Amino acid sequence: MIHNIFTGKRVLFQGDSITDCGRIRETDDLGAGYPEKVARMYRCLYPGSGTQFINRGVSGNRSCDLLNRYEEDFLAVKPDFISVLIGINDTWRGYDSADPTSAEQYESNCRTLLERLRRDLPQAKLMIIEPFLIPTDPEKECWHTDLDPKIQAARRLAREYADYFLPMDGLFQSWIVGGASPAELSEDGVHPTEAGHAVIAQAYLRLLGLR
Repeated sequence: MIHNIFTGKRVLFQGDSITDCGRIRETDDLGAGYPEKVARMYRCLYPGSGTQFINRGVSGNRSCDLLNRYEEDFLAVKPDFISVLIGINDTWRGYDSADPTSAEQYESNCRTLLERLRRDLPQAKLMIIEPFLIPTDPEKECWHTDLDPKIQAARRLAREYADYFLPMDGLFQSWIVGGASPAELSEDGVHPTEAGHAVIAQAYLRLLGLR
């Protein structure tokens, strides 16, 4: 067996609907998004590694909701590796529900989460995935005014707390500059298509040196 960072470990995916992606809550289902693709590609590359993949993403969640779920969906899982993708709903609710989350509050929520994880699960490796907006829907272009400071906050926090940082907003833009159609990656600019999830999964494994 080839040993790597995931061999025999519990890997936790955390976030909102992008991570949730229709998972069946009553089972060990990983949903239909990047967590399932990461697990499937990894198992093909490293059969028999004994790695357990766990998805606790919840559709509609914001950074404050991860704090509310901390005991049940972080600590109780006892993960060895945690990736967190959160932030687009902190922006979205400001536009569709008049319930904004400032960049300062987003950063404070995420900092509290990361400090708790470092305190309570000091051996766990942390990956921060920056929130992103794919330029498919012209009506959402104005969201960058709110989202971009949150992306910068995620980058600051990654420098302080994370073992790994996945710059997905930048990576999606690179794919588009390289010739990919935005609509191939996301129909609404927020939720990736199957191809968009594959881009995340590939980048995720490549960052860890697993493909």
